[in-house]
Amino acid sequence: MDEPAFEELYRATAAGLRTYLYRVCGERRVVDDLVQEAYYRLLRSKFASENHEEVVRYLFRIATNLLKDHWAAAKKERGGTVKSEPLAAGPSPSTRLDVHSALGALRPADREILWLAYAEGYSHAEIAGIAGLKAGSVRVMLFRARERLVRILRPNAKGESR
Repeated sequence: MDEPAFEELYRATAAGLRTYLYRVCGERRVVDDLVQEAYYRLLRSKFASENHEEVVRYLFRIATNLLKDHWAAAKKERGGTVKSEPLAAGPSPSTRLDVHSALGALRPADREILWLAYAEGYSHAEIAGIAGLKAGSVRVMLFRARERLVRILRPNAKGESR
């Protein structure tokens, strides 16, 4: 990938990639490192495709794998347990819908697939490719993640689905 093509890709994807990683892990310091490393690895991989969406999905896959590696290292450092950090509170809790806090209460894997599906608009097959899951599992995992999110947002809702 030449420099102008990389600059265009970076401008088009950096904000979305940062947001995705932050919504999944909640640590700004970690996100900055992961974004930088993801672009570096993309360039180093010499992945070539004329399809912009394929390149973006590959970039998200790299970032997802880096995040999983980060969690594995943190778990090893802490002696086998890793605590998912809750996301920082939004700017005005009294005026914002508590979705931000609810997402922070979910497991990172749930945040990951919910974000990829609803914020990024990826299909189940694309999510499977990015997250390293079986395509058939994504539908069920997404359903369960939505149910957990609903239970957090509406504690009295018992198994409601829309």
